[in-house]
Amino acid sequence: MHSLEEPPLVTDHDLIDAARDVQDSAHVPYSEYRVGAALETADGTVFVGCNLENANFSNSLHAEEVAVAEAVKNGHREFARLAVSSDRRDGVTPCGMCRQTLTEFCDGDLVVLCDEGDAVTEYTLDELLPNTISQETLE
Repeated sequence: MHSLEEPPLVTDHDLIDAARDVQDSAHVPYSEYRVGAALETADGTVFVGCNLENANFSNSLHAEEVAVAEAVKNGHREFARLAVSSDRRDGVTPCGMCRQTLTEFCDGDLVVLCDEGDAVTEYTLDELLPNTISQETLE
């Protein structure tokens, strides 16, 4: 996390823009609903993902999952913020499956920014998924 004296390496606006920009790469022939996600690591690196639909919807990949996978593949395990945006600028939040995936790699205080066009709504992961299933609950 950033100290009070240091400005963040990546602004909220930067993260939202990255989530918007990656939407162009989405593969959405069925829903025509483009979603982009931008995940900021603890060191300020940003990884993006977009949704990739499959005719068998259960095999589709969500933008947040793709961003997490790319970050983890590149050795990152500490995350600061996530921005999510749809082409409709409707304030989309991560679905339940994505929330659980985020919980595997992120603390409950992960900031989730949801794009509403002219505004951004901010949540924490704990607000979006209270009482999560974790390694601790399985033991």
